[in-house]
Amino acid sequence: MDSSVDKLDAAAFLLIWQHFDADDRGFIEDKHLDAFFRSVLEKTGTKRDEISEDKIRRLRAKIAPSYDCTADGRLQIHKLAAMMLPEEENFLLLFRKETPLDNSVEFMRIWRNYDTDSSGFISATELKSFLHDLFLQHRKSITTEKLEDYTDTLMKMFDKNRDGRLDLNDLARILSLKENFLLKFKMDASSQEDRRRDFEKIFAHYDVSQTGELEGPEVDGFVKDMMELVKPSISGTDLDKFRKALLGHCDINGDGKIQKNELALCLGLKLS
Repeated sequence: MDSSVDKLDAAAFLLIWQHFDADDRGFIEDKHLDAFFRSVLEKTGTKRDEISEDKIRRLRAKIAPSYDCTADGRLQIHKLAAMMLPEEENFLLLFRKETPLDNSVEFMRIWRNYDTDSSGFISATELKSFLHDLFLQHRKSITTEKLEDYTDTLMKMFDKNRDGRLDLNDLARILSLKENFLLKFKMDASSQEDRRRDFEKIFAHYDVSQTGELEGPEVDGFVKDMMELVKPSISGTDLDKFRKALLGHCDINGDGKIQKNELALCLGLKLS
C-alpha cells in the first residue's frame, strides 16, 4: 500500500467515509472507490497534483484482491476499514461487525446504562465511558489520548444539531441498529387470526427474557419502535413520556411490567 496511507487513522477514515456515505447506509458503491482513495491520499498528505490515475490504480490493486463487494457492487464500511487501518486503529469493527444490534431491547439496555443522569441524551462524557467499556469488553487496550480522540470524532460525526450530546437516533447510527422490527408487519391486518399471529411474533421479539411479560428495556425497546412508526426522530424524553403513558394504560395490575394478556387487551385483541 502507498506509504502515505499508513498515516491514515480511524478519525480521518470516518470523516472521509461520511462524505461518501452521506445517508449513513453503511456502504459505498464500487464505482466510487477511486474517488475514495483519492480523498484518502489527499488527507494523508499527498498533494493533489501528485495524485495520478496510476497511483490510484496501484493503491486499488493492492486492496482489490482482498476485498469482497456484495453482489450489487457495494463495499461495506467494516471491510474497507479492516483493509486500510492498522488493528489498533480499527475501532470501527467494534460497532459495525463485532457488536451488531438487531433488537431495540439490547439497544435500550445500553442507552439506560450510559445515560447515567437520565437526561434523555448521551453526553460526551457518557459516550467516552461507553467506548472505554467497549474496548475492555473486547480486550483491546486504548490510551487516554486515543479515547478522547475517538469520542471527539464520533461526537462530531453523529451530533447532527451540534448541541454537544447524542439522542436516541444518533446512538442508533453509531451502533448500526438494524431496521425497526415493527416495519415487517401490516398494522392494518384485517382478520383476527392475522392479528393474533403478528402479535405473537411481535411479543416474542421484545420478550427477550422469555418470561411472558415485558419489563425494563423490553418495554423501552417496544415503545421506541412503536413511536418511530409515526415519529422518525425521537428523544429520550419523548420515549420516557410515552413509556409512562403506555404503562399507565396497559399495566393493569400495577407491577411495572406488561404481561402478554395486558398488552393484548390494550390492543383490543383476543388471544383465544
